[in-house]
Parts: sequence; C-alpha cells; structure tokens
Amino acid sequence: MASDNVKVEFSNDFNGIMTAPKGTILIGKQEGGFRPYNLLFGALASCFYSTFLSIVEKKKLSFSGASVEINGVHREGQITTLEHVWIKMIIRGASDEKQFRRCVELGTQYCSIHETISKVATIETTVEFEK
Repeated sequence: MASDNVKVEFSNDFNGIMTAPKGTILIGKQEGGFRPYNLLFGALASCFYSTFLSIVEKKKLSFSGASVEINGVHREGQITTLEHVWIKMIIRGASDEKQFRRCVELGTQYCSIHETISKVATIETTVEFEK
C-alpha cells in the first residue's frame, strides 16, 4: 500500500508551515500562505496533470507544455463543501489534438484526487490548445 505524509506546525493562530519529504510551503493568513482550498485545488491540479502526463507518455505523444487552472464554488450552509469545480487545461504545441483530448478524459478518470472530489462536487473539464 502506497503512503505519503506531511507535517504542519502551527502557531497559536492560522499560520503554519507544511513540510513534506521534498519541501515546505507556508499555510494560512501569513504573507505567501496557502489557504485550505488553494491546497486542495493544487492537489487536484498536480494529481490530474501527473496522471495525464503518464497517459501522454504511454501514447508517445508530444507537446511543449500545459497549464491547469482550477476554480470552484461552495455550497451554502453550515458545512460548505464544494458544489462545483471547473478544470481548465491549456495544452501548448500538441502533436494530435484528438488524442490529447482523450488523454485529458482518461486523466480525469484515473486521477485519485479527482475521483475523491467528484464524490461531493460536479467537476467540469475544458481543454484549449495553443500552437
């Protein structure tokens, strides 16, 4: 079974430092601090991109780069879970747009964080291409 870990040290307010095996980031209200949904959306973007990239490599496709933007809205209520999430991916220099659209589709299906979030929120993914 694969495992991973982080450790977060907090002050007596919402300022902390998260340490992972390969680096640290600031969390909270401090300058440069990431908020909880920044971290969640970053996790979704990185998991999705990593999954997408492994599929692209298996298909032996080529491209020059990509960006992933995540936006979301919360439900109203006492516990404000995510209601809707939008993933926008821009792929630069794609060798085959049709094949890359399929890689994005498969990336959403096999990304474990996408699968987890999809249990509470509707997720929509769009793909754009730049030359």
